[in-house]
Amino acid sequence: MKNNKIFRERHYHLLGMVKDNWGKMITAMMCLLAMAATEAGIPFLMKPVIDDIFIKKDLEMLKLIPLAVILLYVVRGVAMYGQEYLMNYVGEDIIRKLRNQLYSCIQDLSLAFFHREKTGTLMSRITNDVHIIKTMVSTAVTGSVRDVFTLIGLTGVIFYRDWKLALLAMVVLPIAFYPIVEFGRRIRKVSTGRQEAMAEMTSFLHETLAGNKIVKAFGAESYEKQRLNAKSKRLFKFEMKSVKYRSLTSPVMEFLGGLGGAGVIWYGGYKVITGASTPGTFFSFLAAVILLYGPVKKLAKVNTRIQEGMAAADRVFDIIEMESDIVEPEHPRTLKAGNHNVTFENVHFRYEEDMVLKGIDLEVASGEILALVGMSGGGKTSLVNLIPRFYDATLGAIRIDGIDIRDVSVAALRQQIAIVTQEPILFNDTVRNNIAYGSRDASAEAVENAARAAYAYDFIQGFPKKFETVIGELGGRLSGGEKQRICIARALLKDAPILILDEATSALDAESETLVQKALENLMKGRTTFVIAHRLSTVGFASRIIVLVGGEIVEQGTRDVLLEQMGVFYKLHQMQFKQNRSDVGTD
Repeated sequence: MKNNKIFRERHYHLLGMVKDNWGKMITAMMCLLAMAATEAGIPFLMKPVIDDIFIKKDLEMLKLIPLAVILLYVVRGVAMYGQEYLMNYVGEDIIRKLRNQLYSCIQDLSLAFFHREKTGTLMSRITNDVHIIKTMVSTAVTGSVRDVFTLIGLTGVIFYRDWKLALLAMVVLPIAFYPIVEFGRRIRKVSTGRQEAMAEMTSFLHETLAGNKIVKAFGAESYEKQRLNAKSKRLFKFEMKSVKYRSLTSPVMEFLGGLGGAGVIWYGGYKVITGASTPGTFFSFLAAVILLYGPVKKLAKVNTRIQEGMAAADRVFDIIEMESDIVEPEHPRTLKAGNHNVTFENVHFRYEEDMVLKGIDLEVASGEILALVGMSGGGKTSLVNLIPRFYDATLGAIRIDGIDIRDVSVAALRQQIAIVTQEPILFNDTVRNNIAYGSRDASAEAVENAARAAYAYDFIQGFPKKFETVIGELGGRLSGGEKQRICIARALLKDAPILILDEATSALDAESETLVQKALENLMKGRTTFVIAHRLSTVGFASRIIVLVGGEIVEQGTRDVLLEQMGVFYKLHQMQFKQNRSDVGTD
């Protein structure tokens, strides 16, 4: 019962997207009605053709009926073009809106959603699934409406010609609709599996093509080919099941149509022989019956497209109806301009089954530079991810200037924060647009100044089109150090009062790191800064260092104080010091 309610709501949602095109829809329906009328007009003219022209040899009718046939097909041609163009326009417009709405909903979901879902799967929903819905809306729905109108028109003709004979012909129709319903149900189930298999393949292709360097480096080409073959085989099985049900539909309908035709010929022929009916009436009736079974067969095929489309719509609406874990406040509070202090009050955070942070109590003063260190998995990145509400704390609260961040709109909160991640994320756009990504209104001068401050200006000037150079997918045309400096320039340009640096210098060589470190030190002055650092040699500038182990703060203080305590920080420092000496000796 609940599922039926959900399906109805989804159908209404799709219908609601048509409202901007009601005029085109009504015109298209009139064209479909005209097409149905011309379809019914063809067998209707059979009676005067046979009785008046061939039997009565009426010359006047010989002149009029060919003109009527020409007029019939002119109207049919105009109506066919009108409905085809208008219905495709409406279909394409609905799909455009649906694709935009789907992408918008995906973008609004929390980071946890993106960790659960594969990128390729989401791409498949936006492209493949939406395309299937488009086929349903622009082709299948059009076909079903046209065929229903045609059925009504032809049914009117056969009942007008001979209602008793019409009743005989109509006995088969209810039986003919059974395979439409049954095969449609099976096709919808198979189609869901087929679309899931296609999504898996899209995800696989995205991963292996994006990671082709690793595939080649580890000689895994054969392994990946085998994986693709397995996924192709799974998709092939679903495709063949779908083909089986689609292929069965036509033979079953042909057989049932044959039964109905045989009955009409037997009873209608008997009436002509006994003089109860004329040859013209019989052939007019027979032509209408033959044409009548055509739309029924088409409806069976159209139904398969509709079922596939509804299966795709379910997958699309599963995302559209999904609610984000990050809830916007009903009455958002405003953060004051200027610098901020950040406070963690008994913060716990659970990711899936694991408690990643446990009882974090921490106050970071305005303008303070806080370094977070510890072994991998200690909770450093999880802690800073709570500040811009990529996730929400499971227990406790995070406050900026005493205001719970959950009481501030997400957009306003993130406007106060600039981030440079461990992995430099860039887009296939110009250097200028990548630097100005979070500051679209920034002047050319401001962009160039940010590049200079990040020590990126000189290498950008060496590009063929300088700041207008397109850097390729994920910045693939840049070195690791160049990509990181573009990201740092982006954070510099945003000029936010809270700064998060997640291993911001990890991809730089020694020379670049020295230059960028100076730029970061200037950037951090007066800003509340969180620095995640794996290399402890880079945290000497921090106002305070906290050591996270197992999601808990076990030590905090300045670098010198922590070294004197000879605790966890001291041990980590000694391990890295020995490692660095070993590396130097190896070199």
